Amino acid sequence: MNYRFHPSIRHAARHIASGGVIAYPTEGVWGLGADPRNQHAVQTILDLKRRPVSKGVILVAAAMYQFEFILRHLDANLRDVLAAGWPGPNTWLVPHYDEVPHWICGDHPTVALRVSAHPVVRALCELTGPLVSTSANPQALPPARTGFKARSYFGDQVFYVPGQVNQNAKPSTIRDLLTGALVRA
Repeated sequence: MNYRFHPSIRHAARHIASGGVIAYPTEGVWGLGADPRNQHAVQTILDLKRRPVSKGVILVAAAMYQFEFILRHLDANLRDVLAAGWPGPNTWLVPHYDEVPHWICGDHPTVALRVSAHPVVRALCELTGPLVSTSANPQALPPARTGFKARSYFGDQVFYVPGQVNQNAKPSTIRDLLTGALVRA
């Protein structure tokens, strides 16, 4: 099935384009997403999560080329490391070279990037470009693993994209690209 043409995916893409926030299934948990270029939409996500802007958020894409504006600064060996772990539930902290706004990277010299293998996420990003992808939960509460749980956290404050998370039981792994250090298992 080509999810890009599903009416709910197309509606979600229009909602994102108009500055809205969505809740959607990812590889391991439900996520909250928005257009990363829209500061107001990203701030809405941070407010819903009760998360400070200083922490930054993850960007997710359908394919590696969607991050070319950042990755063009990397040498071939580092790009090969990224390519070997994508698509999938692998998030990399990559130097952003001032290519992303502070409401995305927070107080960090890196930005968290992931290329998703989830068909819903890929379809959304094919229509919208990269999206903010942060777990659908208020800070200090468990990430939502179902749409029902996400709705219990956020009610009608976001648009819900139908679907299910993959079988992974946790959010994506996060590693630092330059050091290889594991930040979150």
